[in-house]
Amino acid sequence: MVGARRLPEPSGPTPGAVPTRSEPVGTFCLVLHSHLPWLANHGRWPVGEEWLYQSWAHSYLPVLDVVRRLAAEGRRDLLTLGVTPVLAAQLDDPHCLRGMHDWLGGWQLRAHGASARLPDLAAHEHRLASAALSEFEDRWRHGGSPVLRELTDAGALELIGGPATHPFSPLLDERVRAFALETGLADTGWRIGDRPEGIWAPECGYAPGMEHGYAAAGVRRFLVDGPALRGETGLGRTVGDSDVVCFGRDLDVTYRVWSPRKGYPGGRDYRDFHTYDHPSGLKPARVTGRTVSPERKRPYDPARAAAAVERDATDFVTTVRDRLLDLRAQLGRPGLTVAAFDTELFGHWWHEGPAWLEAVLRALPEAGVRVTTLAGAIDAGLVGAPVELNASSWGSGKDWRVWAGAQVSDLVELNAGVQRALLAAVDHTTRAAVRDPLLDAVAGQALLALSSDWAFMVSKDSAADYARARAQQHAARVTELSGLLTAGRRTAAARRVARWGDGDAVFGHLDARGLR
Repeated sequence: MVGARRLPEPSGPTPGAVPTRSEPVGTFCLVLHSHLPWLANHGRWPVGEEWLYQSWAHSYLPVLDVVRRLAAEGRRDLLTLGVTPVLAAQLDDPHCLRGMHDWLGGWQLRAHGASARLPDLAAHEHRLASAALSEFEDRWRHGGSPVLRELTDAGALELIGGPATHPFSPLLDERVRAFALETGLADTGWRIGDRPEGIWAPECGYAPGMEHGYAAAGVRRFLVDGPALRGETGLGRTVGDSDVVCFGRDLDVTYRVWSPRKGYPGGRDYRDFHTYDHPSGLKPARVTGRTVSPERKRPYDPARAAAAVERDATDFVTTVRDRLLDLRAQLGRPGLTVAAFDTELFGHWWHEGPAWLEAVLRALPEAGVRVTTLAGAIDAGLVGAPVELNASSWGSGKDWRVWAGAQVSDLVELNAGVQRALLAAVDHTTRAAVRDPLLDAVAGQALLALSSDWAFMVSKDSAADYARARAQQHAARVTELSGLLTAGRRTAAARRVARWGDGDAVFGHLDARGLR
């Protein structure tokens, strides 16, 4: 067997037995995926939008604070968290840490500046900004890695990894795919102290046979979208003839929170993400209604929002319990439901998301639902028969159209050329016992060019020109530097790299020798 690993025998009550409060009706796994592209100007994307700092302040700080406080109560295995290597690098970067501290201070000052016009909102934002500043100064000033390591060491969460720079792996040459995965896993191990055995494959992208590459890299579990398993997501499944386990998102449960068309965050009492008070940049309105124009939206009321959190948390817990009871009847044994989301939904896009998350994690055990991680689900024996997976993703159509469709055919061709140039540079460079900084530079620019974000942004028409420009910039650097190296012009190549500066360095420890 590839990546042989003996799975635990199924455990639990007698099939078909009536569940009791002391006997969970089933298992719930929450998986969060934290990802931002490698942003120009350390978090300003496009110019003027501080996406990194907003997500850091409104999602990463409060979500991990929820985990920390629950862990302090003795709770364990609360969720599975993916942090892409690119984001982890930004959360540890000294420049970004200084910028984040400044941004939090600016948030507090913006609240003060709005106090005369919007006194209630300004007071609310002041409290939030002050709490975020305190949390950042107490726990984050040395980067995100110490925060994550503390929580993983305490057993509060399972940290999973993924390939460097978030490429759409099915479209990669096998050598490049293995190198990107190894670079990403090594980076997480370097930052956290433990190499992850689970991954959230970028975009849940899968091609038949990729499980063998996962096994070779030490990956034991990964996530796919529910349709890849034809909706049979009630257990983890080993893939093909490997012992690598895939888990499928339960869309019926996941879409209760957020789907392409509906979900709790669109509730009328939650804070509206898109309506701004332009002088301060604060968000003064509640959703009010899906068709209500910004100027007609009602003022945000934290008390109304808190009541909505309680209501929707109760609804979600009921949904999960009912789903697990149905699975128990179908399987003749307790089953599993996996809900998976972008971390940025909780706080950044959905202001009340962290409060909802805490309410759910507290209420599920009281409802007789076992909460654990993907690793915990395997340890509990929640693994079914092997499955053969087809090509899939979690994008539109659940196929590859977002990253390989006609709209992005130019980027697909560009990326194929990037990979050829990268491998040519490696194959034409003499083997060495030490790292080659010029090869490392080629590899770093290639990984940036191959990020799935560029095709996603083009397919979704979200800053498409910016995305194409970034992909083409990195690709041009790869082509130029590869040409110089294959021609033996190392001095000229070194001059080119020096002109770039280090603003687009991916990881200081990236080692292109792995491409051999």
